Parts: sequence; C-alpha cells; structure tokens
Amino acid sequence: MSITLALIIGVCAAAAWYVLFRRELRYWLPYCIIRELSPKERGDKMSPVHLCLCVADHFEPGHGNAGADTQEARVKAWTEGYPAMADRHRDADGEAPQHTWFYPPHHDHRFLAGLAGLSKRGYGEIEMHLHHNRMEPFPDTALTLRGKIENCLRDYSKHGIFCVPGSGAKRFAFVHGDWSLDNSRGAEFCGVNNEIDILREFGCYADFTFPSLGRAQPAMVNRIYYAIDDPERPKSYNTGVEVASGRKPAPGLMIVNGIIGLRLSSRANICRPSIEVSNLGAGDEPSPGRIDYWARHAISIRGAARWKFIKLHTHGAPEHAWGALFGNEADAMFSYLENVYNDGKRYVLHYVTARQMYNIIKAAEAGKGGNPNDYRNYEIPAYAYV
Repeated sequence: MSITLALIIGVCAAAAWYVLFRRELRYWLPYCIIRELSPKERGDKMSPVHLCLCVADHFEPGHGNAGADTQEARVKAWTEGYPAMADRHRDADGEAPQHTWFYPPHHDHRFLAGLAGLSKRGYGEIEMHLHHNRMEPFPDTALTLRGKIENCLRDYSKHGIFCVPGSGAKRFAFVHGDWSLDNSRGAEFCGVNNEIDILREFGCYADFTFPSLGRAQPAMVNRIYYAIDDPERPKSYNTGVEVASGRKPAPGLMIVNGIIGLRLSSRANICRPSIEVSNLGAGDEPSPGRIDYWARHAISIRGAARWKFIKLHTHGAPEHAWGALFGNEADAMFSYLENVYNDGKRYVLHYVTARQMYNIIKAAEAGKGGNPNDYRNYEIPAYAYV
C-alpha cells in the first residue's frame, strides 16, 4: 500500500470516527443502515397503503422562561389558530388534522382547560409529558417519581384527561422531558432505572418520546416494539420485542418511534445530506420532499405491512414553531398530504392522535385488517374531557 493511499484511508477513518462518536451518531446510524438494508415486507400490493399520521407535541407554554402574559398569548394563539387551519382539511374518514399535546405538569395548569376544550371539539388530545429532576437538589427515586405521576393523574383528571369513561381507570401516553426515558441521560434528567415499570404500573400504555439525536436514542430504530424493563440498569428500552400481527404482546411498554434516517435536503438550490428526525418547526418545515420521505419510510409492523405509521414531534408552544403547526407551512403540508396521499387507490390518509395510533397498532397486532379508522378506539376509548 502506498503512503498516499494509507494517508487517505487514515483521514477517512478519522473523519468517520469523529462523525460517529463526537456527533453521537453511533447511537442510531449503524442500526439505521442495517434496518434500511433489511428485506422489506410489502403486503398485498393490490390494496392501498393506509397512512396514519400523528403529531406528538412536547407542549410547554412557559418555554424560555416566558412570563404569564406570554404563556397566555401562546395558548390563545393555539385555541384560536389551530381550529381555523384544521377546519380547512379532512382525511379519508372526514377527520380534521389531529394534534396531541403532551403537557408537562410543572407548567401552569390553568391552560389545560383551553386544550381540553380543543380536544372535546375533536382537534386532538392531551397526554403526559414529564420533566423530572433537572432543577431539583436530589436525584429522583422510584418513590418520588410515583408521587409526581400520581399528582399529575389527579390534577389532570379534573378536566377529564386520562379518564376512561365507564371504568374509573386512567390511561395515558408518555413523553419524557429532555428525551431521558429510563435514566438514559443520567440522574440530572431522570435518576430512575425502573421508570418503564413504574409507568406501566400507573396505566401508561405507550411511550412516544423518540427519535432523538444523542445517547438517549434507542438502537431499535424505525420500529414499534415492547421495552422490557431491567430495574437495575438505565435505558432498558434500547432493545426490545417488535410488535407483530398475530404475536402475543410482550410484557413491556410499547415504544412508538418516529422516523429517523438520512435524506437529501435542498436549500438554496443545493442538495446535501440531511438527518431526518421527524421534527416539525422552524428550520424543519414540512416540505413536499420531506413528506414524500415520510411516506416512503413510514413504519409498519410485521404482518400488517399496508398499515403504516408516521409519528412526528415538535415543541409547539413557542412562536417560532407556529408556521409549521397551524400556519401557512402546516396548511400546505396537509393540502399536499390530502392531494397526493389520499386518492383511495394507492393511499388512504388517517389523521390520528397518539391514543388512536396506539389503538390501531394494537388492532393490527391482534390480526385485524381492513380500514384502520374502525379501530381508533379499539382498546382505549376517548378520554372523558370536561
């Protein structure tokens, strides 16, 4: 080998090392490549692909240390602006775009009433978004975490949130603050290694936190699976048992992933590689090219390949995100989805909440077929918003 060739190989290896380790791509990129190269299940090509789209919003009115007036203005912008935009759009089932507000209990509870009103009118639903430990003097324990979840369930149920009609039970979907589910980023952001078991104990049916760029990202990329908790170790969700049609559910917490991968992005007429992490917001606007990427890489479960799931996430309370969520960019996104992915022959479009997406996944797991719309309330009915 010549010195020049050896030098080139050394430089390339060093660059690869830098990209994978210094930028933390090692937590997901190798697994993403393996997943992409794996054989794909296509299903019955004579039937249309059903696309189920969910937007999971890590909704924080007080983001950026906003004052009371700013927080109130943000929520008012949503309660007025979202219906105005959503009413211009419908999916194959006649449903308006659905939004899921994952609301953190350390933010002002007086804004829950406005979001519950939107939910009751059919624009979305409210779920749990928990930050814990970051601003506290001592690490959380299993005991203190249980107390926080209990308090959240009690307080939110005053608005009917999490309340399953007719049963007295409380169920909820979950997003972890700072991506640190199951202590994956350390005690500063969580501190509880058996968090997955605790969530299940209190009625959590699925986690919607990921994808994430960094060490919290699971190796189970672009899959829906059950995480089995190891109470002695952090990040038990890194691997798990995939959900599959006709397979008995595993004894764990369902992890509903969004799409992560590499794609080409075009800005200023220049195409360059870009990381797709399913985020909506300023700088991550939903262009037609991105929407096409989502449709091509939508996640399915084994044995139900024609039902596909696109889970997006956002931090929607701050003003800079509004354009992509209920402004002009959002309006264009939903128009494009309805024009290109809702012809009834090749594609059928379904706007769903996090709870509805979970129900449809469970129906597919049970071997159900046909129209996913029939299964929006398959296991967990709509909460009793008041």
